[in-house]
Amino acid sequence: MKKYLLKGLIASVLAIFSFGASAQSKLVINADHGKTQISRHIYGHFSEHLGRCIYGGIWVGPDSDIANINGYRKDVFEALKALDIPNLRWPGGCFADEYHWTDGIGPTSERPKMINTHWGGVVEDNSFGTHEFFGFVELLGTEPYITGNVGSGSVEEMSKWVEYINFDGVSPMADLRKRNGRDKPWNIKYWGVGNESWGCGGNMTPEYYANEYRRYATFARDYPGSKLYKIAGGANSTDYNWTEVLMRDIPLNMMDAMSLHYYTIPGSWGDKGSSTDFSREEYLSTLQKAAFMDELLTNHGTRMDKYDPSKKVKLIVDEWGTWYDVEPNTNPGFLYQQNTLRDAFVAAITLNIFNQHADRVHMANLAQTVNVLQALILTEEDKMLLTPTYHVFDLYKPHMDAMLLPALLSSDKVKAGRVEMDALNVSTSLSEDGTVNISIANIDPDHAIDLDVTLNGTEAKNVSGRYLTAPEINSHNTFEENDLVSIKDFEDYKWNKEVLKVKVPAKSVIVLRVK
Repeated sequence: MKKYLLKGLIASVLAIFSFGASAQSKLVINADHGKTQISRHIYGHFSEHLGRCIYGGIWVGPDSDIANINGYRKDVFEALKALDIPNLRWPGGCFADEYHWTDGIGPTSERPKMINTHWGGVVEDNSFGTHEFFGFVELLGTEPYITGNVGSGSVEEMSKWVEYINFDGVSPMADLRKRNGRDKPWNIKYWGVGNESWGCGGNMTPEYYANEYRRYATFARDYPGSKLYKIAGGANSTDYNWTEVLMRDIPLNMMDAMSLHYYTIPGSWGDKGSSTDFSREEYLSTLQKAAFMDELLTNHGTRMDKYDPSKKVKLIVDEWGTWYDVEPNTNPGFLYQQNTLRDAFVAAITLNIFNQHADRVHMANLAQTVNVLQALILTEEDKMLLTPTYHVFDLYKPHMDAMLLPALLSSDKVKAGRVEMDALNVSTSLSEDGTVNISIANIDPDHAIDLDVTLNGTEAKNVSGRYLTAPEINSHNTFEENDLVSIKDFEDYKWNKEVLKVKVPAKSVIVLRVK
């Protein structure tokens, strides 16, 4: 079998090098060589008590004049349901390490209020708590991912929350859950032990956190029918030492995964840049920074391979996306930003990279779901719009749980100022029904690209496609014009002597399905 795979890959390489001096972009896909499944959880999302993500975004309360389902905003729910999101992370983020879960249970009128010191200094009334969150994910049919409080909490507090959520028996926490209206446990799986413990979660050293993790994880117990998938708080961006220490100091049988956080920031932390007003060089350099995710995953993966060559411990990239200066005249602590075609390319490039690293990356969570950073959805009172990023996740749904296919690409280049990149970025997979899925991003803002696609190992010839583009690289939807950037059917392809010829429009994201 190995000999057969090697022969096919060599043939593909030779096919690309035989192109000679031709400027024609080429893609060779080996449809019979897939061996790694792309976890659907790579396409996950993140909802923090930050700005208007929860309040006004997901939750308006049952007495709101805005259309709702038991307090959940109806238009937002329907949009997320259509996207088939696989998981949702809550309650943070930095908020998680100042959140005390007992404040968010029981009668709403009796819940204590607090100041959200991390995000805007506003009052958090705890009206959206454990029961409200689980009600929302149950309604969506998605998996919850809880982040527990290590920074300001205690082992006892986290242990009791797990018991409250997952234990189906006689105990103080199970009895309390029943008194609060929930008889059966929720049986959740994904559990994060702290968040950004190197920063807002406690400013810990990796050695100190590793010891704390072992203690907290010991008492975050598995109950019958509810085995936890425990996620250690991993590194910030290029802090490879953090990964090295956690892999060295935490026994592999105590940790199912570790997290990684990386944000695409065009400028610096003090001057991140505008979400809508940027030059072509800034556009391309932003996409180059997004593409750095590939190097990050490779380098962190190398440290993990040293201790875990079988890749038992997975990576969970549970915060990623663009981070710009907030929109003018908005609360700087709310992190509200617009979302343009540039963000669609950040999403497409990043998701393609996650797919390529599916042997180690099990889950990822875009920051954030509604009204915060690279949001899927923006709301304003009773209005709602879907962002270009939302549409990329919609296009990429066929990759969820599909088999990653090896592919070799030769691409044209695109250049702006001092920045140069491959114009095309792709990912390929095979669905269970035999459909080959091809996601293609052409980041060149000016030129369509003729792409020849060769599919080895399949007789499929029926093609369908959808794509996303817009008049300008900074085009975005507004509450007055909410479909300027939207998905359309794509038909500019044809078969020619066993080659699928595709004219990839300038500044577009395409997903082709070949059956």
